[in-house]
Amino acid sequence: MGRVAGKVALVTGAAHGIGRAQAVRLAAEGAAVIAVDRCASVDTVIAPAATHADLAETQRQVEAVGGRMCAVVADARHADALRDAVDRGTSRFGGLDIVCATAGITPTGAAVELTEDAWQTMLDVNLTGVWQTCKAAAPHLIRRGAGSMILTNPVEARRGPTGVAHYVAAKHGVVGLMRAMSKEFSAHNIRVNSVHPANGDTPMIQPIDVANATLFLASDEARYITAVTLPVDGGNRQR
Repeated sequence: MGRVAGKVALVTGAAHGIGRAQAVRLAAEGAAVIAVDRCASVDTVIAPAATHADLAETQRQVEAVGGRMCAVVADARHADALRDAVDRGTSRFGGLDIVCATAGITPTGAAVELTEDAWQTMLDVNLTGVWQTCKAAAPHLIRRGAGSMILTNPVEARRGPTGVAHYVAAKHGVVGLMRAMSKEFSAHNIRVNSVHPANGDTPMIQPIDVANATLFLASDEARYITAVTLPVDGGNRQR
């Protein structure tokens, strides 16, 4: 029996990186996975976007560890599309227990040089998208009478580096959202926490390390843990 055997997990940003690692790790421990990704570029972002082929590779890896996955292409900013994705997955797997709000973008720009579009897109994806994910998932967890939400939120949410003011503002907002929801949902036995990885794919901080922390927070081993900002950063907490 795996540590989340019989449970159903929603993972946004599941086509690559941390989202993929979370999907595969949870599947390896027995969870069915609803994997959501936009699979398209976002305006103001230069970095290559995940593709449909990336999402298919996540499915391949989930199935390789014996898991089941429902892949859905949807933008976490769009409430209707996200609700449809969650409804499709829960109809297939019979409910929802775990939410990993991982989708995000990381463009740079000095605070006074940012365009209004760049600022708003950042907030829409990295803050509003997290809220939309939790909002779409919450009714399903409430029906279960229990659940775990894990918000992936890099170390910038715990400090204030230069050149990414809009990113830092959004990520600090996610911490506030997590703390507020942890209180709102406590009556339903739903725990809400955040994991904070360091930047970069280094030998010490890999997506798998974040996935391992996610698994712990999703499992019954963390049943008494909520409203926690859990760093997965190798001690990289300097301000």
